[in-house]
Amino acid sequence: MSLQNDIMDAIKNAMKAKDTVALESLRAVKSALLLAQTESGAKEELSAEEEIKLLQRLVKQRKDSANIYIEQGRQDLADPELEQAAVIEKFLPAQLSEEEVEAVVKKIIADNGFSGMADMGKVMGIASKELAGTADGKTISNAVKKALA
Repeated sequence: MSLQNDIMDAIKNAMKAKDTVALESLRAVKSALLLAQTESGAKEELSAEEEIKLLQRLVKQRKDSANIYIEQGRQDLADPELEQAAVIEKFLPAQLSEEEVEAVVKKIIADNGFSGMADMGKVMGIASKELAGTADGKTISNAVKKALA
């Protein structure tokens, strides 16, 4: 529940500062949290891991939208998406660099004796659990492919 409190405090601060970009992105986060809590079969409160996954999904959606806008030559639409992603990222744990992710993946491979692309699924499963919240799936996947190649 602390994430919701943090979001509410940030919304109040954004309102006071008249920061429309932050306000819009924080309201989207609040809405997504409420939707996740009220889904059929959902628990009363979301776990920290579920909150992080939700935030990562929102950031990914905005970055994907921005990439599409940039490909279409619409920088005017891409900029607000990137600004919103930056606001939401403030609530995520510090993200690891690609080198740090590669080091963790290499350690997982060495500890478990994996070799070759046939073990990619096993390595991805372990790495995803270990790096949850600190790296996105695409970065982990690229590091695993590089290490197993």
